Amino acid sequence: MGGYLAQYGGPPERIAAVTSASISQHIPPHFSNSDGESLLSATAHLMHIADRPARVMVRGEGSYLWDHAGARYLDFVQGWAVNALGHSPPEIAAALFEQAQTLLNASPAFHNAPQLQLARELVTATGLATVHFANSGAEANEAALKLARKWGRLHRAGAHEVITTENSFHGRTLAMMAASGKPGWDALFPPKMPGFAKAPFGDVSAIAARIRSETVAVMVEPIQGEAGVVVPQEGYLRELRALCDRQGILLICDEVQTGMGRMGTLFAFEQEGVRPDILTLGKGLGGGVPISAVLANERASCFVPGDQGGTYNGNPLMTAVARRVLSIVANEAFLAQVRDSGRCVQQRLANVCAAYGLGLRGRGLLWALVLPENSAERIVRACFARGLLLNAPRPNLLRLMPSLRVSPAEIDEMATLLEQAFAD
Repeated sequence: MGGYLAQYGGPPERIAAVTSASISQHIPPHFSNSDGESLLSATAHLMHIADRPARVMVRGEGSYLWDHAGARYLDFVQGWAVNALGHSPPEIAAALFEQAQTLLNASPAFHNAPQLQLARELVTATGLATVHFANSGAEANEAALKLARKWGRLHRAGAHEVITTENSFHGRTLAMMAASGKPGWDALFPPKMPGFAKAPFGDVSAIAARIRSETVAVMVEPIQGEAGVVVPQEGYLRELRALCDRQGILLICDEVQTGMGRMGTLFAFEQEGVRPDILTLGKGLGGGVPISAVLANERASCFVPGDQGGTYNGNPLMTAVARRVLSIVANEAFLAQVRDSGRCVQQRLANVCAAYGLGLRGRGLLWALVLPENSAERIVRACFARGLLLNAPRPNLLRLMPSLRVSPAEIDEMATLLEQAFAD
């Protein structure tokens, strides 16, 4: 723990008062196998929204998870890129412990110190002007949409339509499902919410052709995550920025998955040398706790009291954790390590792909293998049986989203287990 803090700039005094012994007093005993088997009967009480293996995950540390039966898994999903610092990082445990003894939630009717400190730090880091905190990426994207539509009413004669891209993913609320380009989603909960036009991802000319007087914004992921880590050609965001400037509309970047160091820079938009009008963050921002943010420049920042809010928005417990995560991830030595780890993952996966004739795409520590059609779930199950956790966002795609602290040895272990699964 001390080594990480010293190497990546985290002040040791932040956790000096919280020793391992003091934290362990608040952790319940580990589940036994019989405890887990008994608990599995409670799955009948959960709404069936996902097919999950018959395992109860009871403990996590760094890149590993353990289930109730004592099996260990190398986790290259990390809560869908949520655990930026891995499972149960001591810095987050310390921030939670420290803040929980001081103030949990004063209500959104009042300021609190961690919220104001995090707001200043994020505005400084992004170069934007204002921020609103929420609880999930979908909620941050909803706020971005509301902000854009209000701006369109004030400055663009009531324009409200947002151009999004095919195969995009922006969340699971009704509005964000309509905004997303995931195939089949528009038919799930009719009637579909109007106000979105779709264009192919990576095609600026196609987006330009869809701009009309009703258009208020273009909303894109710098790299499409849920679609299978689809990387556009270099210059895509620069061209979109120039297009939006020429047309007098807003550029919204959804960096819920790509932000907070995942690409080897603090934000993906930095790699194109541009800045969006509106930016959304989530997942890695909290390192495992629920917090998200929507940021806007002075031009787009037009909310007034009553336009946006939420019971848990900006509460001191979550913002204290996000401050701790940001202080680590924003350190250049940490980001350099992410870039090194990304190159290591790329090299090891390239070897696997060459052996089996597969495709590979990605950047930083977000990668996807392109497989033969309808084989991804079989590979995920084979990996799970060998103790490796991967994600299959599409029937022919494997996605890897390890901790930003993943080690070379863990990358080698991943590649070995993956090769064994393919051999199976």
